Amino acid sequence: MSPQPDRIFVPGDSASISVGADAVAARLVDALPADARIIRNGSRGLFWLEPLVEIERDGERLGFGPVTPDDVDSLVAAGFPASGHRLSLGPVEAIPQLARQQRLIFARCGHDDPLDLASWIEMGGLAGLETARRMAPDNIIDTVKASGLRGRGGAGFPTGIKWETARKAGGEQTWLCCNADEGDSGTYADRLLMEGDPFTLIAGMCIAARAIGATGGLVYLRSEYPHAIHTLKSAISLWREAGLFGGLNEDNHFDIEVRTGAGAYICGEESSMLNSLEGKRGEVRAKPPIPAISGLFGQPTIVNNVLTLASVPWILEHGGEAYREFGSGRSRGTQAFQLAGDIRQGALVELAFGVSLRTLIDDFGGGTRSGRPMRAVQVGGPLGAYLGRADLDVVLDYEAIAAIGGMLGHGGIVVFNDTVDMARQARFAMAFCAVESCGKCTPCRVGATRGRETLDKIIAGDAVSENLALLEDLCELMTDGSLCAMGGLTPMPVRSAVKRFPEDFARQAAE
Repeated sequence: MSPQPDRIFVPGDSASISVGADAVAARLVDALPADARIIRNGSRGLFWLEPLVEIERDGERLGFGPVTPDDVDSLVAAGFPASGHRLSLGPVEAIPQLARQQRLIFARCGHDDPLDLASWIEMGGLAGLETARRMAPDNIIDTVKASGLRGRGGAGFPTGIKWETARKAGGEQTWLCCNADEGDSGTYADRLLMEGDPFTLIAGMCIAARAIGATGGLVYLRSEYPHAIHTLKSAISLWREAGLFGGLNEDNHFDIEVRTGAGAYICGEESSMLNSLEGKRGEVRAKPPIPAISGLFGQPTIVNNVLTLASVPWILEHGGEAYREFGSGRSRGTQAFQLAGDIRQGALVELAFGVSLRTLIDDFGGGTRSGRPMRAVQVGGPLGAYLGRADLDVVLDYEAIAAIGGMLGHGGIVVFNDTVDMARQARFAMAFCAVESCGKCTPCRVGATRGRETLDKIIAGDAVSENLALLEDLCELMTDGSLCAMGGLTPMPVRSAVKRFPEDFARQAAE
């Protein structure tokens, strides 16, 4: 029998809890000696193995999963063997789907208690911020510009240029806002990081604050993420108690607060989010001015996504040129791809831009969970294009996917099997927009409702050709006339479904 583990790790993030991690942890407490060290860590993002129990013995981490409470006694009796048990996975870092990743943002996620600041510092978490403290703000911005980092929220705007704009705007106060309103279907990277490694996000915000001269920091976090809210607030308190907010700028009083959104999808759009933070209705603002010049309370404001800010510590630690070595074309660094839908191995996969959709779905995802043939995949959230099997070899970077009429968005990838009805999926896009529209502009508010009605007629087989022509007119109007991406991008899934799966629309007329 193997010796007693030095430490035992049971993930405490919301995804793992949803499949029984708390019950597994409780059973381990009962089954192990009183002095056993059981640590609730973050998830590694290999969701088909959750709850993934890890043990540390002589410096080696061994994995077992998926573990249920009924499995605990046999694991304890066997001494958590490296092999031989049906749940044994061997060394965690050697699990193929993890070993093949290029983890820069998620390098520390899942390694320890997410609120153990001393452990995080020991793993080198502060290196990027310490480098930034020794640099002039303009040099920090130059490093971020040299890295090629672009916004990971979906728009892909160069981060360094945005920061430079805010720094030069010269307002009475500069704000830094982290957009953690992760509302796209099939996405969970922001949540995974905030629940598994919140200090990396905080460090990224501190670096950004020094670069732009921000004195106030806000994280806009959706109410549907209660575990992330609790973990991030606790992490900010620990950071504050350790005095790590000090000395970032001349005023020496930068701090971060978490503000909870009420769940409106539109508040993922930066100007709607700013209105919500000001206590107003979450409506889109007309541009110009852009937030970097006049944002929160009329002051220069940087709005960055969680993954954008969490990329910054690695860049400052290793340099902009080192970051540029990852990626393809104008898309530099890594992207956290999130596999969901009918997928055998749902997982977060962090890889350099340039990987193919086929590699992610087949090699990392293991194909469909149902065993049925894959028919469609939606990349980039509910406003992203539907792609077909002929598109699986597309290189996933901002420009390559745009060239085939799609977008990368936040990196969500939702797989559909051959039972999907693409006409109904197109209808869902319009219905979703009709519900979630802020209502400020007519093309979005009215266009989505008319689009849903038109698709209802097409599905019913009513004057299909004429209504398809009308649908295209509506899509053109919404794309060209909407104030923001909510209305402007809703036609993308609709048009792509009609283009790639025309038989689902023609078939309706025959039924």
